[in-house]
Amino acid sequence: MRILYGVVGEGMGHATRSRVLLEALTKEHEVHIVVSGRAQSYLSQRFQNVHGIWGLTIAYEGNSVKKWQTVLQNLQGAVKGWPQNVRQYFDLVEGFKPDVVVSDFETFSYLFAKNHRLPVISVDNMQVINRCQHEPSLLAGHEESFEATRAIVKAKLPGAFHYLATTFFYPPLRKRRTTLAPSILRPEILSAKSERGEHLLVYQTATTNTHLPEILKQSGVPCRVYGLRRDLKEDLVDGNLTYRPFSEAGFIDDLRTARAVVAGGGYTLMSEAVYLHKPLLSIPVGGQFEQVLNALYLEKLGYGMYVKELSLDALKTFLTRVPACEEALKGYEQDGNVKMLAALNDQLAQAYEHRGHWRMELAEMDGKA
Repeated sequence: MRILYGVVGEGMGHATRSRVLLEALTKEHEVHIVVSGRAQSYLSQRFQNVHGIWGLTIAYEGNSVKKWQTVLQNLQGAVKGWPQNVRQYFDLVEGFKPDVVVSDFETFSYLFAKNHRLPVISVDNMQVINRCQHEPSLLAGHEESFEATRAIVKAKLPGAFHYLATTFFYPPLRKRRTTLAPSILRPEILSAKSERGEHLLVYQTATTNTHLPEILKQSGVPCRVYGLRRDLKEDLVDGNLTYRPFSEAGFIDDLRTARAVVAGGGYTLMSEAVYLHKPLLSIPVGGQFEQVLNALYLEKLGYGMYVKELSLDALKTFLTRVPACEEALKGYEQDGNVKMLAALNDQLAQAYEHRGHWRMELAEMDGKA
């Protein structure tokens, strides 16, 4: 079949997990990919038919989202971005007529599908927020942020044919047409052999988090730090800290041999750490409740620890908990990407079969017809 696959470009996690699914899909189907941001370059190196589009970006200050700066830079980007998206839209209409759309939390492909009355399969970890039940005790103190985030997620891809939500935690479902599946993992992660070293793997997406290095220094623990110094071409050693330029192979090797991980609340790295049985200290980016929810479940399962802000005391407390986290992580098992790929192939087949009259069938299922 012909598949249009949309990948949101904010953060590389969407691109790395989409790569796994695209490698499988492109072997059997004709696939065109629409993607924005840094993810465009990453996917263009691996696949044909990659169409660059404009997408939303996020501005950071410290370890928090800078809301007004985010709004401003997206308004500025839209001036050039929307005409670019319109051109890509007409190019796709003229040269490629998809049967089904797959969207990893990406709006352009979803709107394309709606305009052409095509079924959409949502594949991401975000829909867990809206389509599952979460215990009030878990959300205590976060109710307002949760409801606001759930409203955004609900409005992102409404009325999809099916929602495949990747997860390492399994709350009860509250909506139909939803399947929870294990995290999508890169082949390099699946083949990595986990070993226990002495260093901490530290990863930060916000280069403005200037307080982090001093706290890490005071701990005295060897740390391999990624993300804070993106200008580096080679390692830079500063006491017990080793700042490293990004290398996929180097990063995975540091992850598989780490004592533990210190990172934000981003789902991709968290799911990889869980798979490799690495305890994780999560400091979610302020203003992103999705990361907070990931961290809350991580701590609930005993796989790591959640803190709002990193301090030396918090880091020391986490290090004392590492052995208990390692014990809890022994219970996590996952058979690669087998279940996820099977679920995606099943939903693609169903969407293709019912593509002419799927809206009416879904309305009847939901009691709206």
